[in-house]
Amino acid sequence: MKKGLKIVMWIVLGTGFVGLVAMITMQLWNWLVPELFSGPAITFWQALGLLVLSKILFSGIGGKRGHSAHWKHRYSEKWSAMTPEERARFKERMKDKWCRSSSDEITDVK
Repeated sequence: MKKGLKIVMWIVLGTGFVGLVAMITMQLWNWLVPELFSGPAITFWQALGLLVLSKILFSGIGGKRGHSAHWKHRYSEKWSAMTPEERARFKERMKDKWCRSSSDEITDVK
């Protein structure tokens, strides 16, 4: 298949997928929100705008490509610079902070 035809095919499939997600969002909104919260029904374009807004609010405009790799690399450097005693202390502090044993559980709940 020629490269130009593949590009057109992916554009059509991508547009169709986005349209399908917007349609599902609109149907779910119009099914739930007016009944549960006495809110307004929305149109297809409002649903698409809602999806774009949630993308911007929850994951940013530029995406997070390589963001987690940066932190992983940074903490890997810190971990490798620690002595075995520092690592053991760090593990113990994390265990004390985040892990509860059965004796730590609150048993006197009213």
